[in-house]
Amino acid sequence: MPKGFLPMNELLRAAAADGYAVPSFCAWNAESMITVLSVAADLRAPVILMNGPGEYPLLGPSDMAAVAHTVIRRFSQPVALHLDHGNSVPLVCECLAAGYTSVMLDFSQRPYRENAAAQREVVQLAHPRGVTVEGELGTLGGIEDEIAASHIILTNPEDAKKFVEQTGVDALAIAIGTSHGAYKFKATPTLAMDIVEKTHKLIPNTYLVMHGSSSVPKELVDEVNKFGGKVPNAMGVPIHMIQQAIKLGVRKINIDTDGRLAFTAAIRKYFVEHPEGFDQRKYLGEARQAIFTWIQSKMKDFGTAGHANDYKGITLKDTMARYAK
Repeated sequence: MPKGFLPMNELLRAAAADGYAVPSFCAWNAESMITVLSVAADLRAPVILMNGPGEYPLLGPSDMAAVAHTVIRRFSQPVALHLDHGNSVPLVCECLAAGYTSVMLDFSQRPYRENAAAQREVVQLAHPRGVTVEGELGTLGGIEDEIAASHIILTNPEDAKKFVEQTGVDALAIAIGTSHGAYKFKATPTLAMDIVEKTHKLIPNTYLVMHGSSSVPKELVDEVNKFGGKVPNAMGVPIHMIQQAIKLGVRKINIDTDGRLAFTAAIRKYFVEHPEGFDQRKYLGEARQAIFTWIQSKMKDFGTAGHANDYKGITLKDTMARYAK
């Protein structure tokens, strides 16, 4: 496997062929990138590094990509670098120029026509570079007692088919009742798995993406709260539901909140147990180990571990040729 980032399309293509999903972890600096990639190397797993507008106040797209391209030289497993929830076409262009191998423009809360038109523009910009494009249709939120909240727009499978045909996106994030953050639900969730199944049948060659997929494990929440945190009543998506979605056709899983909880819990614990401590190398070391363990569990949960050899080292140049046909 050549060193360097691969088109995300190729990771998802292999995942579809073997029936697993590739996790996409938020990575915003060299330490977080190295941690994710070290786990992937140990488990021989493909993985996606993602970041976006939420991280760019810390490090802009060009610098973020420069760090990522430096870090990846140490590793040889299949990895993609993904712009998550891009909020403008100029930002997409900046990420394309910086060397991202996958981009997402999130206009899901805008009118359908505006969303579709913008996605077509992004596809026309990205595909000639061999870069994968992810779109989103529907808005994230929760479902309680089988009833969708009034502000939630679940993805219509027929609209998804039309959207893909009109835009040419490679991957599509669909809304099935999940939401971002730690407070996804007030009770045991109900997700619209029928939407996953119907959409996959209508567009089997488009890779479905599940956003807002953190499980918010009780043990992590309890650990944060035990050491002075206040994260009451947090609830996420149970692992068995994510695994069901994978069986029905989801090929990319976005997760971030769980990692934040693991990271924060470890730091809080360190300072309670070591009130004299101030050396960031020590408490960040504890935090990195915590997310290392968490990442391992996700790669096993999603069936990703052991699949690093599913790839043939397809490059952006190879993908450019495919798109040109």
